[in-house]
Amino acid sequence: MTITYGFTSTMTAKPGLGDRVVDLLLSGLEPGNPASSEHCLLYVVSRSASDPDVVHVAEGWSSEEEHHRVFATPAAAAIVAGFAELLAADAASTDLVPVRGKAVL
Repeated sequence: MTITYGFTSTMTAKPGLGDRVVDLLLSGLEPGNPASSEHCLLYVVSRSASDPDVVHVAEGWSSEEEHHRVFATPAAAAIVAGFAELLAADAASTDLVPVRGKAVL
């Protein structure tokens, strides 16, 4: 499959809660959760080098429709709801149209 839709999000945790945001995002990789979908081809969680409470996630999907379908599931809703108590502000998100690249993890 080819990545035809991308999504990035930057989240700022309340002071000292960056680890919990990372853990919540990484739970998305567990079976039955969004990033375990065969249509999620890239899922990378990163932290700011200068502020451990700033967390980034980059996703690559087989299609925008699959991304929206998977994120409409109860498993995805539960993860998203978990951010409410952890974030200092709304996440900044961007949709992307991948052109070309490489990911080796």
